[in-house]
Amino acid sequence: MTMHHQEANLGVPRVTRILAEWVVNLQNDEIPTAVRREGVRTFVNWVGCAVGGASHETTDRVLAAVMPLSGEKIATVLGRVERLDPAHAALVNGISSHVLDYDDTHLKTVIHPAGPVASSILALAERRPVSGADFLTALIAGCEVACRIGNCIYPDHYTRGWHITGTAGVFGAAAAVGKLSGLDAQKMCWAFGLAASQSSGLREMFGTMTKSFHPGRAAQNGMLSALLAEAGYDSSERAIEAPRGFANVMSDKQDYAAITEDLGTRWEAALNSYKPYACGIVIHPAIDGCIQLRADLGDRVGDITSVKLRAHPLVLELTGRRYPKTELEGKFSVYHATACALLHGDGSPTAFTDEMVNDPAIIAMREKIEIETDPQMHEASVDVSVTLTDGNRVQKYVERAIGSAEKPLSDRHLDEKFTRQSTLVIGAEATDRLLAAARNVESCSDVAEIARASMPPGTASH
Repeated sequence: MTMHHQEANLGVPRVTRILAEWVVNLQNDEIPTAVRREGVRTFVNWVGCAVGGASHETTDRVLAAVMPLSGEKIATVLGRVERLDPAHAALVNGISSHVLDYDDTHLKTVIHPAGPVASSILALAERRPVSGADFLTALIAGCEVACRIGNCIYPDHYTRGWHITGTAGVFGAAAAVGKLSGLDAQKMCWAFGLAASQSSGLREMFGTMTKSFHPGRAAQNGMLSALLAEAGYDSSERAIEAPRGFANVMSDKQDYAAITEDLGTRWEAALNSYKPYACGIVIHPAIDGCIQLRADLGDRVGDITSVKLRAHPLVLELTGRRYPKTELEGKFSVYHATACALLHGDGSPTAFTDEMVNDPAIIAMREKIEIETDPQMHEASVDVSVTLTDGNRVQKYVERAIGSAEKPLSDRHLDEKFTRQSTLVIGAEATDRLLAAARNVESCSDVAEIARASMPPGTASH
């Protein structure tokens, strides 16, 4: 963008101010029932994923690093006995909720909005009493902000290598914490400016522990942004749209109308989706198709001599690791996910352990897989076929994978997903109580009770 065009940008609407005023003025009863219902589903899915990731070695390592740095230990690390100060709890819960790659997805931008937003405000709720109704409003507002800012800059911002969950998510966390903190419009603008200055996350980190650091840091930084603004720490009030602001620096695309138009009538937060499989979402059609093929083949799965997939080019761009060596690399390998779905019918977290990634049978099946990309294919579609030892060919076309916008997970599926993850970490009885509490978040008088309900049985409450 030339300097002339940069200066001309000063004529665009005051996007940061418009967004700040909307968040500040939003009332609980202005959010439609269907949107609030989706907000509950978003929260339920996030709690399950955070508890599910609590026992992961990534969570162990971040806790080992930050425990000595923590201030007053009043905030829960979901699914753990450890407690931290709210800022560090937001970091760790953001990491644990994302580490299994099982969390929510705004499909238009591939943002995982709940990690940054829910992690920040649940930690805040253990410092300041928050009702369930206010919590849900802040969660929805934060997700809305993150996804609208994502719409403004996607796909250029993502294509050039930014991890949009971290870069846009920090705005969502700042909005949600600012909402619960009662910021006025000027201070909310400052919070957005502080968030813009902490917006980061690189796609180079996919397949490593650092990928989950992005939503965790976005939660922590977003919280800090709002609390600094609350204390009167000022910032640019045009951080999003200014010539040297967020959108112009980090993207060649700036669609400001995607941020400001139809606020309160068109809800991006209502478009959130939830993963049936614990890996990069572009692999989901392949897993769906292969699980269906496995059901058709039965014992003949062992007779497969070759596998051919036709899929959207993003599948190879994002998940083309042919030789993964670790669990986290396996989550970004369509070859591993396809092999595991064919051999075991599995796409849950158990499909992506180090042992499974290095299993000789899985490795042998991976070698039989060829992938053809077709830009005309929808990202949620796949055509998969297998050839057997007798020469027969069996084919399955998935027009829309389960978990897509057209085939969303039902409440029953979400509850089952929650239960499968949480039971492994805190047991069946505690899981039942936690799920019921999360489902009833809107009527809860003190949201901190939900955080404490995630602690393992026998843990003394504080």
